[in-house]
Amino acid sequence: MSATNLLELTPETFIDFLKQHKINKFHFVYDAKENKIVSSHNELNEIAEALPNHKDFSNHEGLFYELDRDYDVLHSASVHRTNRGQAAGGVRFWHYNTVLEFITDGLRLSKGMTHKNALAGLWWGGGKGVIAHNKTLDKYDKKIREKIYRNFGRFITSLKGCYVTAEDVGTNVNDMANIFTQTRFTTCIPNEVGGSGNPSVPTARGVVNGIESALNFLGMGEIEGKTIAVQGLGNVATPLIGFLFEKKVARVIACDIFEESVAKAKEKFKDYNFEAYVVDKNDNSILFEACDVVSPCAVGATLNATTIPKIKAKIVCGAANNQLANPIKDDKLIFKQKILYVPDFLVNRMGIVTCANEQYGYVTDDAFIYQHYDKEWKHSIYATATEVFKESKEKNISTGEIALEMAERLSFENHPIFGHRGEEIIRSLVEI
Repeated sequence: MSATNLLELTPETFIDFLKQHKINKFHFVYDAKENKIVSSHNELNEIAEALPNHKDFSNHEGLFYELDRDYDVLHSASVHRTNRGQAAGGVRFWHYNTVLEFITDGLRLSKGMTHKNALAGLWWGGGKGVIAHNKTLDKYDKKIREKIYRNFGRFITSLKGCYVTAEDVGTNVNDMANIFTQTRFTTCIPNEVGGSGNPSVPTARGVVNGIESALNFLGMGEIEGKTIAVQGLGNVATPLIGFLFEKKVARVIACDIFEESVAKAKEKFKDYNFEAYVVDKNDNSILFEACDVVSPCAVGATLNATTIPKIKAKIVCGAANNQLANPIKDDKLIFKQKILYVPDFLVNRMGIVTCANEQYGYVTDDAFIYQHYDKEWKHSIYATATEVFKESKEKNISTGEIALEMAERLSFENHPIFGHRGEEIIRSLVEI
């Protein structure tokens, strides 16, 4: 069976393949000295050989996988770069049609976290957890979820701290509590056990800052009186819409793939000029609405060669991770279309900002957190976005490229105390 065939398998079929070869846990680790990817099992060597050609692979330090002990579910932890500290990023619980989709999400999301954490000035590297949902299981069954997330916690513990998990799409506070019962390498745990809880509201507030910075840079004034289209009605999009109405936005148009989410939003914002509708999974028509700002707040890769030319808004600023399907080509395309794009890894940082440093305790109105909302602080969302816009205009280079240059430079700075410890942990795990 070739690597291409392995990558094209459904996760369920791939699990059967792993069971046939008695593989319960496996990894792919980048050996910097040899400049190659080392596979834990010969049966998976062809996947290792295919990874360097993957558009989202960027010398990821380690990709770790494990079969759930109770169900046919795949757990993963993708570690991109750990110069600044342990890899930090949430765990996504999602359905994937192929193994390639599953691996791809881990690659691109972990890389995005490297850039997000670096640009936010956090001493953390970039990582991401992904759980591939088995469609034969009821993902809303509390007992099933409890076992899956507890098992994921055990998996994280086995990685000895090279990756610290948190909350992401498809995962909630109760799931984080179950993870916490099995590992200390997690943040975003419930308030009652000392955590920061759901990071969605701070993330939404940060997106508002990004929108304000973009509007100001273009001389369009404030949010008041504007029309904004929001893709998604999840944990971040809903409070975002609330903040927009607080700032007297004229109209909000939104959509989601779940009828229940749309119904809840319509009820919540029934007293405002709010329109919401249900769309199919691959329907991106919300991006083409006649409005001032488009805010992608659902899944990634919705900004691509097909959708970008149809966007009518002057600004794109949202909370979704990895919004550009092709970070290089699509970034240039959106710049060519004269649309001001606020890079997602710049603007959606507040989730990781509020939860990454839970172990240092809490103070009322934490200055460390609130400075990210401060327009005057040079590293705040507003100020950093403005700096990116100005440099983009001066150099005639896309905003994504400018922000990425900043983030890449910062991401290679070693932790001031522990150095490149994450790489050492991975080496101790696999003994390459």
